[in-house]
Amino acid sequence: MAISTTRNRYYAGPKSDHFDGLRFFNPGGTAPRGFPDLLKWQFEGGRAKWPAQVPLAATAKPAAQVADLTITMVGHATMLVQMAGLNLLTDPVWSDRASPVAFAGPRRVTAPGIAFGDLPKIDAVLLSHNHYDHLDIATLRALRAQHDPAVITPIGNDAILRDAIPEMRITTGDWGHATPFGPLTVHFEPCHHWSARGMGDRSMALWAAFVIDSPIGKLLHIGDTGFDAGRPYRDLPRKHGHIRAGILPIGAYEPRWFMQAQHQNPEEAVEGFLLAGLGRAVGHHWGTFQLTNEGRDAPVAALERALSARNIAAERFVPLAPGQVWVAPAV
Repeated sequence: MAISTTRNRYYAGPKSDHFDGLRFFNPGGTAPRGFPDLLKWQFEGGRAKWPAQVPLAATAKPAAQVADLTITMVGHATMLVQMAGLNLLTDPVWSDRASPVAFAGPRRVTAPGIAFGDLPKIDAVLLSHNHYDHLDIATLRALRAQHDPAVITPIGNDAILRDAIPEMRITTGDWGHATPFGPLTVHFEPCHHWSARGMGDRSMALWAAFVIDSPIGKLLHIGDTGFDAGRPYRDLPRKHGHIRAGILPIGAYEPRWFMQAQHQNPEEAVEGFLLAGLGRAVGHHWGTFQLTNEGRDAPVAALERALSARNIAAERFVPLAPGQVWVAPAV
């Protein structure tokens, strides 16, 4: 979707410390690299070969509800979060490609870890930003038809959704805002990223992390983020106190010269885990779509090394593969 570069089609609002009246930005951070650097990356080589297909070890069959906290990996950034009796999906993508078209773009190498028809009733979708590997209209349209979930998303993304799915129930928020949802309160927090759906709409819709406050504790879903010297993490303990668990990205990080500003690597994910004071974490955003240069299993090996180097028990930060289920230890 290409739009005018002199008018923001998605959002109109006052300027702020992260919105200049046309585009959102990362305060004090790094802007996304431009087209010449994209071409340089694509032509310089160094891309690991992924398998064309990876079979699922198992397909999860989620319970209808969970009283405490369980997280099931669907694939890439899509997780089923079951907490305090509610069912949430993060950045749901069941499509075969993370792309604006069905015939090209990164193809899924492993099937979704939950068959779409096996989903429990979905109460809400947490939509972190509008890149195609996170905002998939076909999946959201199917969810609307079968589950009618609420969508909680940063400002600007609602315009994209309403254009494609007018009947979708949408709640938006800016960084620092919070919205109640049943027994939960969803806080919109800064992360270091960007957005685009086409050639002319870069950073015209906001991106965000979420802290979900609930009767069974707090959960951080950081979304896509660059480490940015720890800024997405370091203020969270002061603002939110103890966070029981986090969902942190560990993949799509090579080459560093191109990806560092937008995607943290596993070592940075471990540093963020410590800065945020998380009790536990699960790793996502790896192993489903080949977006970058590293090998498919490289993030898991790098996470293991990073945890060992910091003397952190492996069970405290677990990378989930599609179909795997993580049940939060009792507190």
